[in-house]
Amino acid sequence: MRFATVNTKESPLFGAIVEGGFVALSQEFPQWKTMRDVIEAGGLGALEKAAEGRAVSHAEGSFTYAIPVPNPEKIICVGVNFPDRNAEYKDGQDAPPNMSLFPRFARSFTGHDEALVRPPETPQLDYEGEIAVVIGKGGRRIPQADAFDHIAALSLCNEGTLRDWVRHAKFNVTQGKNWDSSGAIGPWLVPFTAASQLEDIRLTTHVNGELRQDDRTSRMLFPIRRQIEYISTFTTLVPGDIIITGTPTGAGARFDPPRFLVPGDEIIVAAEGIGELRNTVRDE
Repeated sequence: MRFATVNTKESPLFGAIVEGGFVALSQEFPQWKTMRDVIEAGGLGALEKAAEGRAVSHAEGSFTYAIPVPNPEKIICVGVNFPDRNAEYKDGQDAPPNMSLFPRFARSFTGHDEALVRPPETPQLDYEGEIAVVIGKGGRRIPQADAFDHIAALSLCNEGTLRDWVRHAKFNVTQGKNWDSSGAIGPWLVPFTAASQLEDIRLTTHVNGELRQDDRTSRMLFPIRRQIEYISTFTTLVPGDIIITGTPTGAGARFDPPRFLVPGDEIIVAAEGIGELRNTVRDE
């Protein structure tokens, strides 16, 4: 089953996505204010049981998608995590022994079927299709062998980036990665129950129907087990935290000339077993 946070005329709600629309479950669980509370309580199973046999409460078209976990404590992104992506930098260096990381803020993401926002300060809005891992069980110094036990659910991410702003300074990319609504997460959460959901699945990005990114998680330089181990070494992971796990080669900046996003473009990020995240682009 798939679970989402949606916006309705009345209020934000969490619940299940089923054929025909959305089944609101927030009122059934008043002890949980948001999907983050559901995850912290290990409540996805309870949501699934409550949704069984229920009629659609909100038909398709009567709600919009928000990011699935609206208030995570941390969103940590992994950079340069596929072999061809490392080669894109053309610096002659092998993959580093440790992963590159940077933070993003929840405000920098919008939901499925919403528009990514291109700001007036720069036209260099780019796409990056990725898999998002939502932490369900917190921990510190988590061994790789136990890492998957700490995942609650999977989602998708378009980790939109303002390319010139990531080069404003020597040692960070934070300012190019955190423009309001420049990226997207969604559409929903798929509960994580088996390693096969992550270890070798196909990840693609299409722009206006053209395949731009295409790779498999088995080719990651830093597999997701390693990501959880490494990140939890220096910071305590808590339920609802999101790890954005890395994008394949093929982002718009790497074309000659670059192919940045413009208003009206449609971007679809897809992964086997998770679904499709679709967004358009508009100017701020």
